[in-house]
Amino acid sequence: MQRALFWWITAERGRFVLFLPVFFGVGVLAYFGRVSEPSAFLALLPVCVGGVFAACVWRWPLVRAVALCLVFGAAGFADAWWSAARAPPWDTLPTGAAVLTGRVSLVEVLPKGRRITLRTPSLDGDEPLARDLRIRLRAKDALPVAPGDVVSVRALVRPPSPPDVPGGWDTQRDAFFAGLGGYGFAIGPCRMLTQAPPQVWRGVREDIAGRILTALPGARGAIAATLLTGLGTAIPAADRAAFQDSGLAHLLAVAGLHIGIVMALVFGVFRVALSAFEYPALHWPTRRIAALAALAAGGVYLALTGGHLPILRSFAMASLFTLGVLTNRRAISLRSLAFAAMLLLAWSPSELVGVGFQMSFAAVLALIATAEVLAPFMARLRTGRWWSAPAVYTAGLILTSLVAGTASLPFAAYHFGRATLYYVPANILAVPLTAFWVLPWGLAALALMPFGLEHLALAPMGVGIDGLLAIAHFVAAWPGAARNVAQMSPTALALAAAGMIWLGLWRTRLRLLGVLPLLAAVPLLFTPAPDIVVGPQAEVIAARLGDTVLVEHARRATPIELEAPPHFWGIDHAADFPTAGAAADGAAVCDPAACRLTIRGLRVILLRNATDLPCGPLLVSAQTLRGACTGAPVADRALVRRSGAVAIRLRADGPVFVTDRDIRGDRPWVIAPVPLLPPALTE
Repeated sequence: MQRALFWWITAERGRFVLFLPVFFGVGVLAYFGRVSEPSAFLALLPVCVGGVFAACVWRWPLVRAVALCLVFGAAGFADAWWSAARAPPWDTLPTGAAVLTGRVSLVEVLPKGRRITLRTPSLDGDEPLARDLRIRLRAKDALPVAPGDVVSVRALVRPPSPPDVPGGWDTQRDAFFAGLGGYGFAIGPCRMLTQAPPQVWRGVREDIAGRILTALPGARGAIAATLLTGLGTAIPAADRAAFQDSGLAHLLAVAGLHIGIVMALVFGVFRVALSAFEYPALHWPTRRIAALAALAAGGVYLALTGGHLPILRSFAMASLFTLGVLTNRRAISLRSLAFAAMLLLAWSPSELVGVGFQMSFAAVLALIATAEVLAPFMARLRTGRWWSAPAVYTAGLILTSLVAGTASLPFAAYHFGRATLYYVPANILAVPLTAFWVLPWGLAALALMPFGLEHLALAPMGVGIDGLLAIAHFVAAWPGAARNVAQMSPTALALAAAGMIWLGLWRTRLRLLGVLPLLAAVPLLFTPAPDIVVGPQAEVIAARLGDTVLVEHARRATPIELEAPPHFWGIDHAADFPTAGAAADGAAVCDPAACRLTIRGLRVILLRNATDLPCGPLLVSAQTLRGACTGAPVADRALVRRSGAVAIRLRADGPVFVTDRDIRGDRPWVIAPVPLLPPALTE
C-alpha cells in the first residue's frame, strides 16, 4: 500500500497545485449556493483557522496539501462574500417617468437605435444613484453621443427582472455584480448637457464600430464590428440565432480564438519581417521580439474589445505564453490555466457562476488535457512528407472542434436550455475562414483607418463574413441542428464539471475515475419536471400536458417571458390556451371563465374570471384570489408577488410548490418584486 501510494505521489508530482483554484471555486460556489447571507464572522473565521492549521502541519506534506485545499476553499467563500459586501446596494427606482442626468460610460448600437449606459445618474435632479442605468434611446434620436458626455433624457426605468422560472437565469445577480441598477426606455429626446473634451481614446470603440457599419451596412458590418470592437448588439436576431443553432456562437463572443488569431498573425508577420533582413536575423532574438509584439497587439485588441472576462482569461494565458517564449519554458500548460483561473476568480468571484467563465475554462481545460494525451500520436503524423502538414492541421481542427464543443456543451445546455449537434462540421468550415481571411482583413482595416482607407480591407472582409453567414444558416437548417433542453439540475452540472476536472488534471490512470461523476450526472437529467409554471408577475401561466405546452399570458408579456416555459421543459414551441373549446387531446377544456385541466389524472382549474370561482384540487390564476375555495391550494398573483416564479408538480397526495425564493433565498442581489411595468416598457 505504501509503495503504491509513493508511486502515485511520484507520478502525479506537480499536479496537486492545480487543484487549489478548484477548491477556491468550490468555496465560491458554496457562497452562491446558500439561501441566506452569512455573517462576516462566519465568512472570515474559516480562513483564519485554516491558515493557522496549515502553518502547524506544514512539515507533513500530505496533511499540508489537505490543509491548503481547505484554506483555499475558505478563501473562495470569503472572497465571494467580500465582493457582495462591497457592492453598492440597490437603488429605489420610480414607478413612473423620470428625467435621468448622468455621464455616458458606454454607447451600444442596436439593430434599431442605440443604448447608452449612464454612470450613477441622478433622477429628477436628486442625489446621484449608487448604480448605473442602461437606457435604450428612441430609434429616431440622432443626437451624437460618446462616452464621457453628460446627457439628460426622460425615461421609464425598472430594476432587473427576477428569473422567469424557478432556477432560471438570474439577471438580478448578474446586474448586481456588474454595478447596474436597472434598465429603461427613453420616452423623450436625449439632450446634450456637457460634451467631453477631445481625447485620444474617447469613444474609440464606438467610432471604429460606426465607421465599420458605414462601410458595411447590415449584418456584415454588425459582425465585423463585433469581431474588431466586441460591440455585438447590432447583429440581427435571425443571424445571431443561426450562429447559435449551428454551434458558431463562439465566433461572435470575442475570446480566446480571436485574440489567439490576432497574436498569431502579428507574431508571424514580425518573425517573417525580421528574418527577411540579414542583420536582425543573425544578431537579434527575432522570436522573442515577435512574441513581445504579439503580446502588445493582444493588449490593444483586449482594450478595443472591452476587456470582458473570456478575453481577459485568454490574455492572461497569452502573457504566460510570452513569458514561456522569453524564458524558453513550456508556454501552454495546465499550470498557466490554473494561474489564470485563480487570478480571475480572486478578482471577480461572481464570474464563476456565469456561462462565460464555465464554458471558456471547460473548453481550454479539455483542449490542454487532450493535447497532452494525443501529443505522441500527433507527432507521428509529422513525417515531413507533402501530406503531413495538411493532415496535422485537419486532425487538429477536427479534434479542437470536437473536444472544445463537447466540453462546453453541458454548460451551454444548462444556461441557455439549448444544445447544438453539428458544431464540428460548422467549425471545420468557419474557423479557417475566420482565421485566414476574415480577421486578417479586419486587422488590415484597423491599420488603414487612420488614413481613411479602411474600406479597401473591409470589402474583402465583408465577403468572408458573407461566407460565415452562409455556413451558419446552412448548418442551422439541418434537421435537428439545435434542440431545446429541459432545465438541468445544478447537481447534474456540478457532477459533470467535477468529472471533467478530474479527467483533465490528473496524469495517471487515476484520471479515469472522473467517469464516475459523469455517469452519476446522467440520471439527474431525467428527474421529474414540474407540471405548471407561473411567471414572477403572473403574466405567463404555462402547463405541460403530455408533449404539449399551453400558455395563458397577458398582452404585455414580453417575448422572453413567453419563451421561458417551453425552454423550461425542453420543448420547441408552445400554444395558447383556447378561448373556448378543448386542447391537448381533451386534457384542457376552456371557456371564458376558466380552463379545466387534467394532468396525469389530476384536476387543475386555471381561473380567468375572479367573479366565477369553480373550486378544485388546485386553483391557478393571474388574479389575486382573496379567500377563494378555503382549504384548496392556490397559486395566484399574490403568491408570485411574495415568492417570485412558482413551479408546481402534481402528486397523488397534493401539489408540491417550488418558488423562486425557495431557490435563491434572501441574498443581497434578490430584490422584492416590482409593480407592473407601464405598457410602454414592453413595446
